[in-house]
Amino acid sequence: MAATPTIVPVIMCGGAGTRLWPVSRDSMPKQFIPLLGSLSTFQRALKLVSGDPGFAAPIVVTNSDYRFLVAEQMKDVGVEADIVLEPVRRDSAAAVAVATELALARAPDAVVGVFAADHIVQDASLFVETCRKAAAVAAGGRIVTIGIPPTHPATGYGYIRQGAAIEGGARAVEAFVEKPDAPRAAQYLLDGYLWNSGNFIFGAATMRGELQSFAPDVIGPAAAAVAAATRDLGFLRLDEAAFARARKISIDYAVMERTTKAAVVPGAFGWSDVGGWSAVWDLSQKDEAGNAVVGRGYVRQGRDNLVRSEEALVAVVGLDNVAVIATRDAVLVAPRAMSDKVKDVVEAMRAAGEPEAGEHREIRRPWGKYVSIDMGARHQVKRITVKPGGVLSLQKHFHRAEHWVVVRGTAEVTRNDEVIVVHENESIYLPIGCVHRMANPGKIPLELIEVQVGSYLGEDDIVRIEDIYKRV
Repeated sequence: MAATPTIVPVIMCGGAGTRLWPVSRDSMPKQFIPLLGSLSTFQRALKLVSGDPGFAAPIVVTNSDYRFLVAEQMKDVGVEADIVLEPVRRDSAAAVAVATELALARAPDAVVGVFAADHIVQDASLFVETCRKAAAVAAGGRIVTIGIPPTHPATGYGYIRQGAAIEGGARAVEAFVEKPDAPRAAQYLLDGYLWNSGNFIFGAATMRGELQSFAPDVIGPAAAAVAAATRDLGFLRLDEAAFARARKISIDYAVMERTTKAAVVPGAFGWSDVGGWSAVWDLSQKDEAGNAVVGRGYVRQGRDNLVRSEEALVAVVGLDNVAVIATRDAVLVAPRAMSDKVKDVVEAMRAAGEPEAGEHREIRRPWGKYVSIDMGARHQVKRITVKPGGVLSLQKHFHRAEHWVVVRGTAEVTRNDEVIVVHENESIYLPIGCVHRMANPGKIPLELIEVQVGSYLGEDDIVRIEDIYKRV
């Protein structure tokens, strides 16, 4: 058995889950939300693979929509990583292929660990120990998946049937099996199957060889996309034309279910993919009646409930085993056992054109954020926060005028040929068609109220003329 190699950790951070709606939406998916404690699951994943000599500097694979959010959350936890931007969605095989090429550019014998940004690990030290064991096996030419000893007959996970023992405490993978029905899941537990966590550790050269054998239409375009990649504000932007040629397929179907080199190492470190509100309840702190309450919530004569509220005061009386999730603009009420059906409701809302299906009222931007607090046929009121040093794009509108009132901090406003400093309790008017920009030159967040008035108030009525974040 070779010495344990250093792992190049790759965090997959591009998905947009809907099972945790209304908190998780396309504009702010679950990996960026602090579901448990003060850190998001992405930040927890970063900290798992940072600060330990067994891991090299991370690679984060995401998309352009989330690039500034990724950078901001990395900065908040003091972790540096290479941020790779996928220009189009191509599922996990292409992302693994890109990670493989980038790791090989670091070292020809690199060992890669692919981890999800939206999973929870409860025992960090045991996770690291498991990864080291898997890396030692991977250095011998295996593609190692981390299997989770099941705690109950789950029907929402794929399973791994273990084969013969191999060196290093691993076993060969005899088969990957799809999500079972309840009776079959119960039998899998009796037969010693493991849950498939979707976390992989492999030698980059081994993975490249298997991709070349089983998915040349993935590794070829991915390698070309890496070779032609460009740097943009510190991000590595893959070449779009090359990457778009990659076949859209998961790494499970492309390689793992076909390779003869698959091995599994069990990981009893307390894992969850946080696939629904019932899983959040499982992981949350609870009172003596089994109720988990986050935010302004009260439960009376009820047991084993999950109550989560961002702003509204929520009361639950005489109910057991329900999830009540309230955000600024949406409420979900469901039996916890049926919280995996939330995805179906979200699809129905999308089909009906409900914007709340995919967008939060609070929208993040690279310069800060805004919240829509009132909207009518010809007006909208927003609360805008600009980070110190943040600069909005130089822009104009064809259909609306804007009135800005500063409530905290100082705004430096460009209006046509003027540059005006606006202090707290001062305001400025921006007529339709004027070219304008706002910046925060101060050391504290700039907060202001924006009142829009006009015949059309959509975000696509923004003509960007210049932008330091290169969104033009």
